[in-house]
Amino acid sequence: MAKKRVRRVHSISDELLTKSREAALSAVQLFNNPLIYFKSETFIVLMVIGWTYLLHAYFRKQKIEYRYCQQKAKRRVFDRTKSGAYKYWELERCLNDDDCPIDKDTANNLRFLIKLRHEIEHQMTMNLDSYLSGRYQACALNFNSYIKQLFGEDWGIDRHLMYALQFTELSHAQAASIPVNDHVPPKLTAFIAEFDGQLSHDEFNSDRFSYRLLFKKRVVGKPNQADKVVEFIDPKSDLAKQIDKEYWVVKESERPKLSAKQVVEKMKKEGYPRFSIHAHTQLWQRLDGKNPSKGYGTQLGVQYWWYDRWLDVVREECQKMAAIYGRKAGS
Repeated sequence: MAKKRVRRVHSISDELLTKSREAALSAVQLFNNPLIYFKSETFIVLMVIGWTYLLHAYFRKQKIEYRYCQQKAKRRVFDRTKSGAYKYWELERCLNDDDCPIDKDTANNLRFLIKLRHEIEHQMTMNLDSYLSGRYQACALNFNSYIKQLFGEDWGIDRHLMYALQFTELSHAQAASIPVNDHVPPKLTAFIAEFDGQLSHDEFNSDRFSYRLLFKKRVVGKPNQADKVVEFIDPKSDLAKQIDKEYWVVKESERPKLSAKQVVEKMKKEGYPRFSIHAHTQLWQRLDGKNPSKGYGTQLGVQYWWYDRWLDVVREECQKMAAIYGRKAGS
C-alpha cells in the first residue's frame, strides 16, 4: 500500500498561514454550497478563525508578542488555560493592537462580524445570508488581499474560487415580493442599525466594509462577443452615474441609522451644546418626524432610528435657533 503523502510545514508561521488559508477557503466553499443551510454562522466562525491565524502569523513574522501576559518586576508571566496552554490573542485583541496592519474599513467589517457572531450564538436566524451578503463578500475579498499583501501572491485564495452561480431572486417579480429583512429578528436588525449608525458616511460606504455590486442583464450585439457573467464599468463614467441616479432608492435602504442620543451628540459637537433629548423630542413631534411617509427614520424593535435626512432637518433647526441652542456669549 502506498504511503499517504503528508504536506510538510516548515515553520509555525507557515502552519498558521496554511490553517488560515484553509479556514477561509472552507468558509467560502460552504457558503456557496447549495446544500448547506447554516451559511452565515459557519462563514463567520471560519473567517474569524482564518483572520485570527493570519494576524498571528504576521505578528510572529514581525516578532511581536501575541500571547496574553503580565509584566512582573523582572520578567513576563504568561497567562495560561486550565490545561496549561498559552492564551493567545483573539481576533478583536489583534485588531486593537497598534502594530496591526489592517486598515480601518476592513477592521470595521471584522468587528461587525465578531459582534454579529455574539448576537447569533444563542438564537436561530433566517435570511441573514442574503441580507448581509455584501459584508461577507467584503470579508473574503479583504482576506485574499491581505494574505497576498503580507505574505506573497502564492498564498492567495482567488485562484481556487470563482463566482458562484446564484439562483435567488430570478425575476423582477420575485425580487419585488421578497422583503430584504424578512424573518430577521428585531433584536438583530436593531444591533445592525446601531453598529452602522456609529460609522461615518465614508466608512459605511467603503467596499472593504460591505462589497455591493449592481448587476444588469446585458444584450450583446454580436454572437462572438465576450460572454462574461460579470462586467465592471468605470464608476466615474456617464453610465455609472446614470445607474447610480436610478438606483438611489435601494442604496438609501442600507444607509446608516442614528439613535436620538447620537443625533443630539452630533449637534452638540457641531456647536449646539444646549440642544437636548427633550428639544429633539419636541422637534420630531412638531414635525411629525416619525410619520413613515416622510422617510426620516424607521422603527426597529422597541427603538426608533433616524436617517441622515433627519439629521439635516435637525441641523437646520439648530441653525435657526442658534441663540437658544448655541453657546452662550462669553462661554
